[in-house]
Amino acid sequence: MAVLDIKKYPEKVLKQKASPVRDLDDLVLKLIDDMIETMYNAPGVGLAAPQVGVSQRLAVIDISSREAEVPLIVLINPVVLEREGEIEFEEGCLSIPDYTAKVKRAENLLVRTSDREGRTVEIEAGGLLSIAIQHEIDHLDGVLFIDRISPIRREFFKKRYRKKQAS
Repeated sequence: MAVLDIKKYPEKVLKQKASPVRDLDDLVLKLIDDMIETMYNAPGVGLAAPQVGVSQRLAVIDISSREAEVPLIVLINPVVLEREGEIEFEEGCLSIPDYTAKVKRAENLLVRTSDREGRTVEIEAGGLLSIAIQHEIDHLDGVLFIDRISPIRREFFKKRYRKKQAS
């Protein structure tokens, strides 16, 4: 396994809709393992393939550091089937270091995905797991959490980011 380079805002791959995973071959399985190691090394609770420069619909999530009963999840070509309720949560992102913002998302979620063995599974998620899944699926759709905050807060972020880049 290898720790991969995490792409940072505003790299183009982060704003592109990712392509479906066609074959669950050895390269994809290695990518999954490398993404898991990268996520733990970062450290983070989720990582999507576009964040490591691979435009495929693949993500890994592990919130066990906060909710011990939830195992590592691999999402391959996930599709949201149902959303219910609303929750606001302070989110951050490995691709946008040193910035967090409150984001509103569905509180409960039903997702159909393939797992690392290629089996189709449905995941019912609430709370933090629901938030993490939505955050990672957003990455697969070329959406960053800053796209989900108010225009004023987004402009504040962009100004702060440009100032930080200039220094």
